[in-house]
Amino acid sequence: MRLHRNLVFAVIDSLRDIFNEEVYADKAVEKALKRDKRWGARDRKFVAETIYEIVRWKRLYSEIANVKAPFSRPDLWRMFAVWCVLKGIQLPDWNQIEPTPSRRIKGRFDELSKIRKFREAIPDWIDEIGLEELGEEVWTKEIAALNKQAEVILRTNTLRTSKEALRKSLAKEEIDTEFIKGYNVALKLVERANVFKTQAFKNGLFEVQDASSQLVAEYLQVAPGMKVIDTCAGAGGKTLHLASLMENKGQIIAMDIYESKLKKLKVRARRNGVHNIDTRVIDSTKVIKKLHDKADRVLIDAPCSGLGVIRRNPDSKWKLQPEFLTKIKEVQQEVLQKYSKMVKPGGKLVYATCSVLPSENQEQVNTFLASEAGKDFTFVSDNKVLAHQSGFDGFYMALLAKK
Repeated sequence: MRLHRNLVFAVIDSLRDIFNEEVYADKAVEKALKRDKRWGARDRKFVAETIYEIVRWKRLYSEIANVKAPFSRPDLWRMFAVWCVLKGIQLPDWNQIEPTPSRRIKGRFDELSKIRKFREAIPDWIDEIGLEELGEEVWTKEIAALNKQAEVILRTNTLRTSKEALRKSLAKEEIDTEFIKGYNVALKLVERANVFKTQAFKNGLFEVQDASSQLVAEYLQVAPGMKVIDTCAGAGGKTLHLASLMENKGQIIAMDIYESKLKKLKVRARRNGVHNIDTRVIDSTKVIKKLHDKADRVLIDAPCSGLGVIRRNPDSKWKLQPEFLTKIKEVQQEVLQKYSKMVKPGGKLVYATCSVLPSENQEQVNTFLASEAGKDFTFVSDNKVLAHQSGFDGFYMALLAKK
């Protein structure tokens, strides 16, 4: 591979923004890809994938390069040189790249690869909590799986097409996909591609959604004609899936504390041909109280650490702090206590997170069931989805029934 100066400079600038300015990796990549309209698909792929790769392995590469945050520009070039050496890419004779001891880099890599926190490039505290909650064997496998690049998975919008017809539509646009055994409406891209430019996407035939995430709406056991509440809807990935499962019949109330996210949901709903969704901003307790005992089904896709989805958000490893984890557990219990009151007698509730930590998952459900608010509910089942077993994101979902 021959390195091109303008592409590498875009990578270095983006890494500076992510590591030193707290810019989210996806936003930094988005900005970088707008830098030069003359770049082709291969150039754009190099920029995006190199940024994500160095972000993912930041701790390992910085340790090998012997540099510490906040990273100066020469520090970032040293980390980039480490990436090149480990990838077997010949370093160009540029002023920014210092003489690089390839043998020492490879030797240090072999040495550090024996220590999990360096090998998997994670902060000490995340390694400690993963070890404590999942045990040595499971955590070692899980964090290795969570460091693999996430595949692009599509969810068929069954209001507009079938999985088989979608596959044919995409093939006509030169995008190859595969079925995934055990996932009803999922398609996996054979090679990464910008699916948002396809006519199939513009026609609302699919949404991009990880296979594990697609299990959540199905777990709620909805049916056409029901009244369903998605309490933490965000931009509505699972809301739209619920609408498909309900065949656009009945009512879905999509709620969130952020109005901006619900506006994005409305745009997506129009493209998907969904018309049974009402959006409500949670700006006071009245919004919740009005819906007490009203819903056949309630989905609580709770805020969480996001440790199950670091494959697609590698920078979250560096942004996440122990204090946040402590605080988010309080929030999780709070939303369970409050939002569960919207389930009517005989109705059902799903509590879900994109975390692999039992303290955010089954322990929260057990605490809720032992509480005053939880005494009217019974535990039906749960699904602990681990990345190293499924090959997809780490998720948790629990189904509870109201007596």
